[in-house]
Amino acid sequence: MRGSLLALVSLASVATGAGLAAQTRHLGTIDFPTSGAPEAQASFIRGVLLLHSFEYRDAAQAFREAQRLDPRFALAYWGEALTYTHPVWNEQDRTTARAVLQRLGSSPDARRAMAPTPREKQYLGAVEVLYGEGSKAARDTAYSRAMERLVAAFPTDREAQVLYGVSLLGLSQGVRDVPTYLRAAAIAQRVFRDNPNHPGAAHLLIHCYDDPAHASLGLPAARAYSRIAADAPHAQHMPTHIFLALGMWDEVVSQNELASGHDRARWAPNHYTQWLGYGYLQQGRYEAAQRHLELMRRNVDQGLRGRAVLAQMRAEYVVNTERRDCPCLGWKIDLADVRARDAAVDLFALGLSALKRGERAGAERALADLASLNGNRAPAAPGGERDEVPDILQMELQALVRQAGGALEEAVRLLHEAAALEDRVAGEFGPPADVKPVHELLGEMLLEAGRAREAQGEFARALELAPKRALSLLGLGRAAAAAGDGATAAHAYGELQQIWHRADPNTPGLAEAARFLAAQR
Repeated sequence: MRGSLLALVSLASVATGAGLAAQTRHLGTIDFPTSGAPEAQASFIRGVLLLHSFEYRDAAQAFREAQRLDPRFALAYWGEALTYTHPVWNEQDRTTARAVLQRLGSSPDARRAMAPTPREKQYLGAVEVLYGEGSKAARDTAYSRAMERLVAAFPTDREAQVLYGVSLLGLSQGVRDVPTYLRAAAIAQRVFRDNPNHPGAAHLLIHCYDDPAHASLGLPAARAYSRIAADAPHAQHMPTHIFLALGMWDEVVSQNELASGHDRARWAPNHYTQWLGYGYLQQGRYEAAQRHLELMRRNVDQGLRGRAVLAQMRAEYVVNTERRDCPCLGWKIDLADVRARDAAVDLFALGLSALKRGERAGAERALADLASLNGNRAPAAPGGERDEVPDILQMELQALVRQAGGALEEAVRLLHEAAALEDRVAGEFGPPADVKPVHELLGEMLLEAGRAREAQGEFARALELAPKRALSLLGLGRAAAAAGDGATAAHAYGELQQIWHRADPNTPGLAEAARFLAAQR
């Protein structure tokens, strides 16, 4: 075995050599012995650590550096190839991954010969299956089974266990399957128990538990992960998957500020800055949210995702602040070729705002465009599921138009249908995908119609799906007070006061909550 060493990586500075610990700063600790040359080991380990934190681009670069230092290091090519599959996000670049493997050898047999140990042959064999023949879903399944066999053959290999757990999350092609996620969590929990500094175990646990029903189970991993892998921006963001699911808005904001980087002037629309903006909104910091949104517009990346995220952030801003005349609604954002979900969110926000301004014609145009968008959507891919979010948004906007036209019962019926659809959709992490949760909207409609008791039930359900969401708490307080349920109203208004402890003084509902609570005393 060439240069075999125990690869222990911790929060210290780099040191390499046969028999010594290969170490890197602030990315975690793993134990991954290989047959690679000692001089290539530190780069390889850095690649694995970055892979565990989904820092895929930097991981690929580290693996390429290991290849440069030891061109015959089979696992260095395995690692780079694996960076082109992102199971949680249902993304895969088979062409690029195959090109990486081709650099190691011209055929699977030739590449297998480059792996000198049975364990390394199984790692390489698993990635060959992942990028072999067949549909993505079939290959993902075959890869997961190959990783399961690797774990069975080498039961003390924690890296194999974590990577097997990640592969399980990819089996449902981007849709949360709770039993499978909990199965992966059990694997990650054992690794995290045995190595509390393992970045992959902490990261995987967060992904397994980042829905409101299970988020409390992921809180220890969330608290630990940002410390374990402090040099990985994704590790600063990931704890907020748990914090958001629990309504811990101060932590959502502080962690995403860290993840977005120290130079705020350079922040651009992305996953981290979107969640940060949503956190400001839930804190009642509408002026901070507006400044943040304007910064995102100035710094927007003209690629599809940057524009789509900017549109999502604009929709979240106008829906949560209820500022229907916001100048941001006049921004021209090119959403050609974005996902149907992104275009639908934008149309819904524009239609809702027009309706609330009394411009029913504008709302009906947005509704017609939304119906056309849904009517022209391609069928779901084989083995996939239709994205129901655009359908839900169309039903919501249609209900609002019906309400404006005096057809209240029809509007309520439409929202009940939309709510049933929303309840059937697999839970997703992050801010509500449909921008305006259906149960919250239905609660507002019922409360406006004087049906406070029914409204109270809808707001309570909304808070089960999105804990401590500010508008749902405000609605619950109002509905419970109107229904004569003072205890529930006081609890809702009290929680709202707590999460709004940094709110702008003129935030709508803040004084109302204070008056109600003062009267209760």
